[in-house]
Parts: sequence; structure tokens; C-alpha cells
Amino acid sequence: MKIGMIGTGWFSEMHCNLLEQMEGVHVSAVCGTSMEKAERLAGKWRDVSAYENVENMLDQEKLDAVYICVPPFAHGEMEKSVIARNIPFFVEKPIALDDQLPAELYAHIQEKSLITSVGYHFRYTDAAQRALELLQGRTVGMALGTWMGGMPQVGWWRKQEGSGGQFLEQTTHMVDLLRYTLGEVTEVYAAYANRVMHQVEEGVTVADVGTVTLKLASGAVANISNTCILPTSGQVGLHIYTDQGVMEIHSNQLVDRTKDETYTLQNQSNPYVHENEAFIHAVRTGDTQHIRSTYQDAIQSQRIATAALHSATTGVPVKL
Repeated sequence: MKIGMIGTGWFSEMHCNLLEQMEGVHVSAVCGTSMEKAERLAGKWRDVSAYENVENMLDQEKLDAVYICVPPFAHGEMEKSVIARNIPFFVEKPIALDDQLPAELYAHIQEKSLITSVGYHFRYTDAAQRALELLQGRTVGMALGTWMGGMPQVGWWRKQEGSGGQFLEQTTHMVDLLRYTLGEVTEVYAAYANRVMHQVEEGVTVADVGTVTLKLASGAVANISNTCILPTSGQVGLHIYTDQGVMEIHSNQLVDRTKDETYTLQNQSNPYVHENEAFIHAVRTGDTQHIRSTYQDAIQSQRIATAALHSATTGVPVKL
């Protein structure tokens, strides 16, 4: 299989490394915002062509699938080009800055019946899978999600028109994990503020603290809060409060505290490996059952993030 990679950042290189380790899979082309960036990444493997124009790459290479790993503001035209050529694609989250563009793109995806996958890798962790099993038969009352850390040192991230803000760009992982384990969200109410980072870094227009209250279709309630003011990394995870006790899902483990015992499961497998294997298997065979986040599903997580921003801006709850 021949894979095309759009984007030259950390995620692009990570996916390239994993794909190159898979039997019968080769990243044959890389496209960057400049030829220098494309050649730098392409040069890490043998027989990889470099491009600085997506259309040229898609026209000159016969690709079986494409990976799109670009910042939120860059989405749109490249997906349209890939879809127009009937090429299955994997896209890193978040899938856009708003929810209008994903809805437009999905209409074309449906027309083509294209295989898609979105990089919500928490769904592929051992912890998340075990959580789904343990939650069976329990009544969930509420959940608390957090993404507490510092501000990434890339210029586009600190601008609202570049990243869409922390809740959309980073904390969307906790939103998606909430949906995956506890079901759909029906209403959000958010409060954001700029407390520190606009005085520390130049050109900051994103909120650096925020908290979002969510109502779920099940009747449970949740809160997901984030900040990027910390000098070091902080807490990231989802705590679920049930009639049996407290379940904590972290990036590396699951901790389940009930009345009688504390059960801990450390992740043994690499979720990035699993999500790549699921997508490549689907492209090869047409069997999509192992893909845990399709483009259609990811739209729901996107809607929550954009609704939260609207609520924080207007000061009123938003029903979904």
C-alpha cells in the first residue's frame, strides 16, 4: 500500500514511523508547507517523494490512502482534494475550527462512501476499553474531565483563528472520551477567561482557563476544565463517579476504586499502533469495524467544542 502524508510535524513523523513498520505499507509521498520541510521529513526513509503542493502530490502519486496531520486552521481544501479523488483518509483531531466545514465535507464523504478515521487515540487505549466493560451495570452520576498544562510553543496555537483555543485543540480528547464511555451530550454551558498567558507570550488571543458544564442524554452531568497557564504539565484524564465508586481514566492507566477494592490497569499496548492498524486494515479489506472514530462520529465531538466556545462568548447555554 502506498500512503501519502500531508503535514510534516510531530504527528506526521510518528504516523510515518508506525506505517513504515507495517508489512506491505510504505509512505511514498510527503507534502509540507515548503519543499524544505517536506524534504526533511521524506529524507528519513527511502524512496519517499517530497511535495509542497497537495494537488501535485495527489496527481503525480497513485496513493491508496492519505494521512492529514495539520493545524486546525489548515483544514478544508486538502480534504476536498482527497475526497474528489476517492482516496480514503486518516485525519488528526481537531478536524476544523468550526462545525460547518466538517458537515460540508461529510456530505461529500457520504456520496463517495469513503473510509475515514480520526485520531482520537484515547479510544484505542487499554484503559478506555476496560472502562467500557466495567461500566456495564453501573449507574453513572457525573464525570469530571481535565486537561491542565502549559501553552504549546507554536505561534498558531496561541491565536484563536489558528487553533480554535485549548478546548477545541487539546481538550477535545476528553470530550471525545466522555462521549465514548458515557454517551452523547445534549447541552453545554461554558466560561472562559484570559488570566496569564496574554501577559507572558506575544499575540495570545486564546483563553488560558476554561470550564464547561455538560448535560448528557443519559441524565448524567459532567464538567470538563482546562488551562494552559501551568509552568509544567498537570493533570489530564476523566474521572467517572458511579454508584459503585470512582473510575479514573488516564493516558497511561485505569484506576477503579470501589467499596471493596482498588483495581489498576496499566496500558500495555500503543493506542497509536492500534488506530493505524484499524485504518490500514479497513482500506485493505473494506472492514471498518475496528475503526473507533470515523469522520461522522468525530463531528459530534467537534460540535461540542464549538458549542462551548459559543456559550463562553454569549454567556448562555447551547443545546445540541
